[in-house]
Amino acid sequence: MDFALSDQQQQIREQVVRLCSRFDDAYWLERDQTATFPDAFVSAIAEANWLGIAMPEDYGGAGLGITDAALLVQAVAESGAGMSGASAIHINIFGLNPVVVFGTEAQKSRMLPPLIAGRDRACFGVTEPNAGLNTTEITTRADRRGDGYVVNGTKIWTSTAQVANKILLLARTTPLERVKRKSHGLTLFYTDLDRRHADVRLIHKMGRHAVDSNMVFFEDMEIPEEDRIGEEGEGFKALIHGLNPERILVAAEAIGIGRAALTRAARYARERVVFGRPIGQNQAIQHPLARNWAELEAADLMVFKAAWMYDSGRDCGAEANAAKYLAAEAGYRAAEQAVMTLGGMGYAQEYHVERLFRESLIPRIAPVSRELVLSYLAERVLDLPKSY
Repeated sequence: MDFALSDQQQQIREQVVRLCSRFDDAYWLERDQTATFPDAFVSAIAEANWLGIAMPEDYGGAGLGITDAALLVQAVAESGAGMSGASAIHINIFGLNPVVVFGTEAQKSRMLPPLIAGRDRACFGVTEPNAGLNTTEITTRADRRGDGYVVNGTKIWTSTAQVANKILLLARTTPLERVKRKSHGLTLFYTDLDRRHADVRLIHKMGRHAVDSNMVFFEDMEIPEEDRIGEEGEGFKALIHGLNPERILVAAEAIGIGRAALTRAARYARERVVFGRPIGQNQAIQHPLARNWAELEAADLMVFKAAWMYDSGRDCGAEANAAKYLAAEAGYRAAEQAVMTLGGMGYAQEYHVERLFRESLIPRIAPVSRELVLSYLAERVLDLPKSY
């Protein structure tokens, strides 16, 4: 059993850390304060070909795995970029996994290279206001019309829709009352976000202002048949192939945020002198920070166990969900403790831990709530009756 990174993986981390050093805390604070998308950062990531880290080499990617992608996004978050940096590139890295698995050769050749090169920017249209995490209850419709489909409905929490030109969209093609199983009758598309028929409205939120979140209202948006991914009505199955990687990457990002906050807290505790001694000499400061380190490292092991299982073709649903739960909680506690360690300065933007704290809430909420993760583990691992 070997827990060490390979030489290649160590190089990935070092190169990403070096790239991220060009975008310091001041850059991310300015992006957050002005609610401006980090175009320069995304362009740098694309130019270094990191967007294609887990995409097939035949289409311009690096042909590596989710383990390597997790190292990438974790290094981004840990640099101080937090979720602002990670979310800006997140869907380009993992989001089109359903296309890789279910797309035709023609679709892969057309869809993947521009995403990998950063010429296309994608957003993710699944969640709806009245369905929440109950994806089978979505009501956005894609009705057959000629050689394609016409979409009507509403999506919510669609990140990067302000800057995206493409959307990975899940819609119902068969009414719920006409399917034998609720997961049937849903169809997945990867298509142009046609703003003549898609009204994108910004959601003002607590944090991660650099990366927009939106409601999207579709009215008679046309989708050609060649933009359908997989068989009609089997979109939920296709979507599943992106869910475990998403959980793993979000978990890796949560660890990165926690480490970024912990590093800043420990540095402040070494330098801040009160009553004639550095506050980091006091056990009331030491012990919580030490506990944060232990929790982050333990969660990190689950993250990379889940990533290894996914890359090995093993069923990793329980591990991916557990990794997301543990990492999100550990990252949040580390960010909270960083604020408390700095005291009043922790509340000041110039020290950056308040920004990391606000962003540490995101992995606790998305892409699935901690409560639903625990219900999943109770049912699938402990064989307890389904509660929802």
